[in-house]
Amino acid sequence: ARTRLGRASRPARAPRAAVPPRAMASSDVGPAIIVGGGRVGSALKDMGPAGDVIVKRGDPFPSEPASGPIYVCTRNDALQGVIDWTPETRREDLVFLQNGYLQGYLDGVGLGACTQALVYFAVAKLGEAPTDGVTDVNPEGLTAANGKHAEALKARLANADLACHVLDDASFQASAFEKLIWISAFMLVGANHPGATVGDVESTHKDEVVALIEELVRGTGESQGVVFQHGSVDRLLAYARAVKHFPTAVKEFEWRNGFFWGVSQSALAEGKPDPFPTHTALLKAVGAIE
Repeated sequence: ARTRLGRASRPARAPRAAVPPRAMASSDVGPAIIVGGGRVGSALKDMGPAGDVIVKRGDPFPSEPASGPIYVCTRNDALQGVIDWTPETRREDLVFLQNGYLQGYLDGVGLGACTQALVYFAVAKLGEAPTDGVTDVNPEGLTAANGKHAEALKARLANADLACHVLDDASFQASAFEKLIWISAFMLVGANHPGATVGDVESTHKDEVVALIEELVRGTGESQGVVFQHGSVDRLLAYARAVKHFPTAVKEFEWRNGFFWGVSQSALAEGKPDPFPTHTALLKAVGAIE
């Protein structure tokens, strides 16, 4: 029997209105398997050819398309189930689009070389066209990808007029940590000011978030050997202005702030100073750690 993607109970969802295929779809975009039929998964299908297949919880692994990208558009906590469901011969085709720090987890399951993407575009509602995450500092867009299927993702996103930069390993690593720093810093500072939006953090609590960003950039560079492109603070503040309506909360701790707390724990266990003392203090203030 074929493995089925694990199903969790959830409320019924109203059917999505059909979205006509884009008239200008590029012939360079091959068919793909898309895991997850939510906002991002559905948007990716709308950018692709007729051969695309969306799979949801409980579906068997499709026999077609037999090659090409497998876009994983699920929550982080569903990743192990998706990997287990994917035949071993196809796992190198997995493309991970999740937020948070994935590299350590993927290395641990033998998939560290798989394609990853840093998604800065947003889909407000199921079936709506995505909007690109361009900012006043980066009008060329911030979405990036690295790995086997990075070019395929770039071509697909181009069908929706979305930018995607294909980066080498070192550049992608720095960009991935920068995105992790953004979500960890803005969510944590916002959580320390109940009700604050990302825009409130960028404006009203700017000094606080800038100090935290600088600490995380400095400590990550030293502990992970990451070389950040000049201007991290300006880029991250600009992105916050572009998504100023987003709410703030510390969540998916294992994949976000948990990375930095893990580095702190390791340093403290070795009798070294905490490389992220402000981050640790703020985590304690919101009750994320004891």
